[in-house]
Amino acid sequence: MPIRRDNRGRYVEVEPRRAEETAWLRCRECGELVFRRKLKETNHICPRCGAYFFLTAQERIASIVDQDSYTTLTADYTSTDPLEFVDRRPYQERLDEAQAITGLNDAILVGRGTLDGSPLLLAVMDFRFIGGSMGQVVGDEIATAVERSAEEHIPFVLVVASGGARVQEGIVSLMQMAKTVATRNLLAEAGVPFIVVFTYPSSGGMLASVASLADVTIAEQGAMIGFAGPRVIEKTTGERLPAGFQTATFALEHGVVDQVVTRESLRAELAKALHVLTGGAHG
Repeated sequence: MPIRRDNRGRYVEVEPRRAEETAWLRCRECGELVFRRKLKETNHICPRCGAYFFLTAQERIASIVDQDSYTTLTADYTSTDPLEFVDRRPYQERLDEAQAITGLNDAILVGRGTLDGSPLLLAVMDFRFIGGSMGQVVGDEIATAVERSAEEHIPFVLVVASGGARVQEGIVSLMQMAKTVATRNLLAEAGVPFIVVFTYPSSGGMLASVASLADVTIAEQGAMIGFAGPRVIEKTTGERLPAGFQTATFALEHGVVDQVVTRESLRAELAKALHVLTGGAHG
């Protein structure tokens, strides 16, 4: 699934990454063929033009935590298709396909690790899985992670890559917004830091719920941050949107996020935020 904005604010399309065995990927911004192993060395940034390649949840986790420190806490269950939903395709068929492509049960991975020696509980969304949408499984995973983080007094970091609530689960999906918001209060009561990282894209029900309630919000340069797409907003309001609307820089200028960082510096900035919020304690 292609990403659409690079680290200089340009829209970019890159090769789909369904076949993990493919040795070479082509950057659609500059046309360069890049060796997959080389991308791992450059944090999945095109070495020629600087365009960002899309990160899977597994790759994002590897780019954040200390080597060999990560332990998965992701539950081994999947959506039950509560509405037996069918649009152009049955929802169950979409789930099966997403699971086959990503190797994930749903659109999120949760685990425990360290960052520069500081413990953290990390939840990372994967946009390849039905647009990173939040259904019951994603909501449950976030709520359970928050509860565990509060109980163990370990900072909670949520990396957002989501198009919003999962329409195929109807009201069940929308209730995850309320559930995750209510659970978030446990972190405040326990005095446990909560950090959100916005990537491309961060929108819809995720932005309208728990993702907007962090103590510190960091946006990766090139992130798209907004509730609905620009075309939907313009059609609904009849207003022309300002230049750069919903970019990470626009969000920073209007107080939506605390900081915009490049992918290369994200890990260091996260470590700095954890150090400040925990008073340098490693727990």
